[in-house]
Amino acid sequence: MAAMDRVFRRAVFFLLLLAFAAPAAAMDPILMFVFSVAREMMEANAARPPASKPLPEMGMASLPDFPKVYPGTMIEPAHLRQLIDDCFPYLSDSRRAEIFDALNAELLNPKNAPIRASMIDYFAEKAFAVRAAQQRLEKMSTKEKEFLAGEFKKEVAGLPPEEKARVTGLLREGLLPVPSDFNRMLLGTVESE
Repeated sequence: MAAMDRVFRRAVFFLLLLAFAAPAAAMDPILMFVFSVAREMMEANAARPPASKPLPEMGMASLPDFPKVYPGTMIEPAHLRQLIDDCFPYLSDSRRAEIFDALNAELLNPKNAPIRASMIDYFAEKAFAVRAAQQRLEKMSTKEKEFLAGEFKKEVAGLPPEEKARVTGLLREGLLPVPSDFNRMLLGTVESE
């Protein structure tokens, strides 16, 4: 169960940071969001003990039959899966399946019965925030994106070398909640140092 808890925490790492991210007066809120996501991902990854063996692949085919709705709620697992697919399109199918598998396991855990509805509400709220940020970034002009990328570069430049390397890795893997064109732009600015 501890391994599932770690997977769940990792899967929603960027959602939790939204509750704790402090706005920076000199930075655009979207840039602050993106930079905070990168920092939170690095911290979550650093805090995670190295796996002795990889977790088994848990695709949709290997999942057990689900109840029609999560007990004590009106939400069906299929709706939660659709929310993940809609709000995290920048992630691969396997990454989205991993988020669903981890969240679904936590929601079905009897220990979480008293907070199940709150967990769903919290996850949905943060998922919609990620989607809104992506949509805002997609509507920005190239000039605006270039400005944000420059600011992002300045923030990354202030990081220790190992954290810079982690940010670069997150960008290479496409794990930050930004559109793919902006991800490439951020990666280009970080790698140009």
